Amino acid sequence: MTVEAELDRPLSRWLWLVKWLLLIPHFVVLFFLWVAFFVVTVIAFFAILFTARYPRPLFDFNTGVLRWSWRVAFYSTGAFATDRYPPFSLGPEPDYPARLEIDHPGRLSRGLVLVKWWLLAIPHYIVVAFLTGGGNGGGDGGGMEGQWFWSAGLIMVLAFFAIIAKAFADTYPRGLFDLLVGLHRWVLRVTVYAALMTDAYPPFRLDQGGREPEPAP
Repeated sequence: MTVEAELDRPLSRWLWLVKWLLLIPHFVVLFFLWVAFFVVTVIAFFAILFTARYPRPLFDFNTGVLRWSWRVAFYSTGAFATDRYPPFSLGPEPDYPARLEIDHPGRLSRGLVLVKWWLLAIPHYIVVAFLTGGGNGGGDGGGMEGQWFWSAGLIMVLAFFAIIAKAFADTYPRGLFDLLVGLHRWVLRVTVYAALMTDAYPPFRLDQGGREPEPAP
């Protein structure tokens, strides 16, 4: 999985005050998309258990839901790092400053599918609950409610620090941006693992910055 983002410039100093209102249509759509995400994940669970494969159409749909959620989070209380209104799209949208891609895994372990989403992911759920205020840390298969992108946790607190700095000093702290993207990257890795979309265990590592780290030689 790759999670990338770019700090948009220029940023309005005060648009963030009404972004929650502008995003009401997205919140309505995302509610139903995350209900569908949960249903699709349950279906995928049985598909993996019996065939060791995650059906590609289901995988692409869930990837799209995560993309949509990441864009909304980036625009709003997850970062306030762009004023470009998120598109109503499950597709990749390469021109948007927040992007997410997940490689289809091919074959998956039938045994891991029974335990990874609850037992193996428990340590990460504890971390993610702290980062998001509990919206994705309930051990329910990756936080299928989709609430992580507006829950009150460390991510939201840091995002508000960043936008307040922008409002009063006209500067969005670059170090804070890099940290926020790294925290989102952690949450999204755990979500993808818990949603059965990969067997690769999420690293306990904070990869900060808008670009994914270069692989070790």
